[in-house]
Amino acid sequence: MEDHKTGSLWEWIVPFSFVVTASWAIWHLPAYILTFAPHSDESKLAQVTAIHNVKDVTPNLPGLFGGVADIIDWIALILLPVLAYIGIRGIKVAQMEFQHWRRIDRFSIFIGRVTMILIISMTLVMLYEVFLRYAIESPTLWANELTLWIGGFVFLLSGLYGMQQRSHIRIFILYDAAPRWLQRVFDTIWTLVFIIFAIGLVFGSYKQVFIVKFYNWEMFGTAFDPPIPATVQPAVLIIICLVALQAFINLINDWNLEPVVHSAADDIDEEELEALKHAVGDDGVGELDVTRGKIQGTQVEEKD
Repeated sequence: MEDHKTGSLWEWIVPFSFVVTASWAIWHLPAYILTFAPHSDESKLAQVTAIHNVKDVTPNLPGLFGGVADIIDWIALILLPVLAYIGIRGIKVAQMEFQHWRRIDRFSIFIGRVTMILIISMTLVMLYEVFLRYAIESPTLWANELTLWIGGFVFLLSGLYGMQQRSHIRIFILYDAAPRWLQRVFDTIWTLVFIIFAIGLVFGSYKQVFIVKFYNWEMFGTAFDPPIPATVQPAVLIIICLVALQAFINLINDWNLEPVVHSAADDIDEEELEALKHAVGDDGVGELDVTRGKIQGTQVEEKD
């Protein structure tokens, strides 16, 4: 555990840059498919090529190294692991986050930062659409699908971050009443069950997901026509494996920790509570109170 301040501008720049770079790479995945593993079936090859020609943001740039991916596609592909490494190395854990983290947890924490950027991006897209729709009366054709697309990744990535933070829904009635050795048995059983579920999910659907959806680059079928099936469904299998791995890491990291007794007080953020007390003030009403301030002031004057 490291003790340092969080909230610097650098902590925002790296995840934001990663999201921008990943967005470009994901949008141009057909270029990578056509470059590294082109279809042997002529009809499928023509289908993916046509999709790439329509969706390519930089159609005038030539492909490099005899492939379809242009220089910007290659730069994005190279920058992705570089930005991920910088972000993982520069992780600073806030006080409100889980404090018994290890170096191996840095990846999941960084994914949490990426998820926060995605939430902000999704909110901005929604606000932009609301403004255009109701203020200018000129709605977009892409905002709804883009919000749905980003929201799918937010849901998946937040699951990985939530597992690392131990913030997933848990029922502690039997767990807290059990001795520590039995708690370890419970932890081991549910971790094994989750890993078996992840293996079964991947084994049962990887052909349908990666060969039919991803490799053929299946689109959403709307006016904007984003590749939601081709990207979100593979992400489900990839991230469920990462969540299962994180669950196993949690089992190891928490094995020798002292037992924790859970109560309703666990949901109270001490920093937030202190901020509320400061805002409310000693008399129970803060300076910015517009609902009770005048009434209480009258009551004080009457007492005086």
